[in-house]
Amino acid sequence: MKCVMSNKYPKYRCPEKIALKNRKWPDKVLSSAPVWCSVDLRDGNQSLPIPMGPQQKLEYFRLLTRIGFKEIEVGFPSASQDDFNFVRELIEGNHIPDDVRISVLTQSRKHLIERTIESLEGVKQAILHCYLATSDLHGQIVFGKNRDEVKKMSFDATKIISKSIANAGMSGSIAYEFSPEEFTDSDIDYVIDICTGIKEIWGKSTKRDLIFNLPATVERRPPYQYADMIEYFCTKYPYLSETSVSLHAHNDQGCAVAATEMALMAGADRVEGTIFGHGERTGNLDICIFALNLYSRGIETGLDFSNMPEIVDLIERVSGIPVHPRHPYAGQLVFTAFSGSHQDAIRKGMESKEKASKLFKQGWKVPYLHIDPADIGRSYEKLIRINSQSGKGGAAYVLEHDFGIYPPKGMHPEIGSIVQAVADEKGTEINSAELLEIFRNNFINAQGPYSLVKFSRVAEDSDNETVTVKLSVKMEDKLLELKGKGNGPISAVVQAIHKSRSFIEFILDDFSEQTLGHSADAKAMAYVGIRRTSDNRMFYGAGEHSNIDMAAILAVFAALNRAVLN
Repeated sequence: MKCVMSNKYPKYRCPEKIALKNRKWPDKVLSSAPVWCSVDLRDGNQSLPIPMGPQQKLEYFRLLTRIGFKEIEVGFPSASQDDFNFVRELIEGNHIPDDVRISVLTQSRKHLIERTIESLEGVKQAILHCYLATSDLHGQIVFGKNRDEVKKMSFDATKIISKSIANAGMSGSIAYEFSPEEFTDSDIDYVIDICTGIKEIWGKSTKRDLIFNLPATVERRPPYQYADMIEYFCTKYPYLSETSVSLHAHNDQGCAVAATEMALMAGADRVEGTIFGHGERTGNLDICIFALNLYSRGIETGLDFSNMPEIVDLIERVSGIPVHPRHPYAGQLVFTAFSGSHQDAIRKGMESKEKASKLFKQGWKVPYLHIDPADIGRSYEKLIRINSQSGKGGAAYVLEHDFGIYPPKGMHPEIGSIVQAVADEKGTEINSAELLEIFRNNFINAQGPYSLVKFSRVAEDSDNETVTVKLSVKMEDKLLELKGKGNGPISAVVQAIHKSRSFIEFILDDFSEQTLGHSADAKAMAYVGIRRTSDNRMFYGAGEHSNIDMAAILAVFAALNRAVLN
């Protein structure tokens, strides 16, 4: 794809780097979470094809408070009567927890500011968020104003806000947030000049009272340049100890999570975003992803995503937008593995969690799973799924964890190859019920020329070391009466088969058994591996019966049938 010239200029240019000497942020390590502000109900809502109604917004608001957000931007009350009414419902209906601050957005015009403050009457604590674009693209092309005129607009708005809050008797209740919109497309020194002037107009403050939100309104820069701008701002802005520096990253180039993390390393202390990244165009920072990334590194976030299925269900329902199946934490496929090698590694990792914990000195270290699915309300039932790309380990894992069937390791390759053949023919995923049916049809009910009609113990030596058995075996249309001796029922049956010379030659090479369930009438499962003498190939069969000896004998015949027909 070739970039073309537009007039005499290139169509696109690399943004100019920030003149930051001796940058420090790349060496920083995050050890604590930022202040989180959800903008789902404002920025997220205004971008939905069908915006939420008041009941949906209230349900969503309650979800956000349960998750743990202490700052929630709830609307644009001067721009919409619905938003105005929703703010009033939150306040008058006493829906706002005592430790939560709502935030409301306004443009920098007097009548809009006054309408916004009117919506907040009676609120215990809130944030009034005013925005004004400071880029030359907006100033000169959209507003038709020069930089001095735009700066005057921001100063005038701040004076009106300060005076209106005081006149409403809410000076101690309402904090001020100012966003120089298109911060990353603005001249950084010009933004610092504006923010310094706003702070001096506002007067004495704390980090809680005054917030400068520095947004990547449209993502045009790489993430590290956003961080450079934040470090430059924090270095040059003179009132950092009295001001919160907030981030609001959009995802136009798919880098909002990376940009936010780097910018926090550079000195910011507050983050705005939405769950699952809803927002204009490609959306906002996905707070779910970023918060759980921090959690996976051992950082306490203050946000609770332990019931992810409930969160997904609610947000999909009220937004009308499905969560992508590959979403890093909420997607339906993120804790599954289709590749055989991945499945095998996950299975072994799950079985060796204690060993890995001691080796790496942390509680969770499992191949291909950077976080424990249980931490976000997901289960292991669908951890491994089966399709044509799956290997022996995946099928065995599902049999073990869904049905309590534990085939010996030597049997895994045979199971895997049969399941893969079925998946190839089917062309789609095989669910656990289908997998169990495949296992039964091929290993328990293996069809072939041999079937056991009757079995009985004839005698047992007084020393209990030799057992004599009789068995009737149907071989195609013939009925064979066999008798054998051995140190147990299985060896006696094998000896009887060998004596008859009506069967293929084989060696009993592997035998194991297990109990299915824990009740008094629980069945037994036996697994037998025989090695065909003619080519040394191994074949397994399985048997299921209330009597363990019968289960093993049935497994012998299943293995024989498989060896004859393969």
